[in-house]
Amino acid sequence: MTGIDPKTSHDINEAVTKKQGRYMEAMIQGSITEAESGNLLILAAGNKELFDDCQSVFCAIAKRSCYLGDIGSAIKMNLILNTMKAVSVGGLAEAMALGTRSGLLKESMMDMLKITSLNCPLLLEKGTAIVDNKFQKDHTLKHLQKDLNLSINWSDMLQTPCPVSASVNEVFKDAKRLGYGDYDISSIYLRSRDF
Repeated sequence: MTGIDPKTSHDINEAVTKKQGRYMEAMIQGSITEAESGNLLILAAGNKELFDDCQSVFCAIAKRSCYLGDIGSAIKMNLILNTMKAVSVGGLAEAMALGTRSGLLKESMMDMLKITSLNCPLLLEKGTAIVDNKFQKDHTLKHLQKDLNLSINWSDMLQTPCPVSASVNEVFKDAKRLGYGDYDISSIYLRSRDF
């Protein structure tokens, strides 16, 4: 239930099954707010029987659990989703910093966001945090950056260039260096605003 790379998960599976154990990845997709509201998602892969046996546990902590197949599938899906989240929030923060520097009000930008096709829960939530200057821990920047880094390393192994993700990772690393690692991912705005 922790962020690792697909190869490490395969190695763990091999070690566990060699000792007659059962292994399953069960990645948690969601934030503190989603946990408190019971809206987490479990992405699982590996031993299907173990997945079925764990349903009562998953139901206690998540709104939904999805079985994705062979070992590595859940980790890969989690990395993909977190990469999309990082790129989206990075773009939102950069655009709002640009707008702020140009004299636009953050509130006006959010009003326009709400009436366009960009109106989605993630951007609305993180945009509202930027407008309100409330960057409390919800989905910490350092944890998303760790997953983004795992995703980039994985893309290197697959020889699949991911220049946008790599650029966003550098922005997140810089924000961590500036002391925003323990804040919510929306705090990436502060790095963009003050750059």
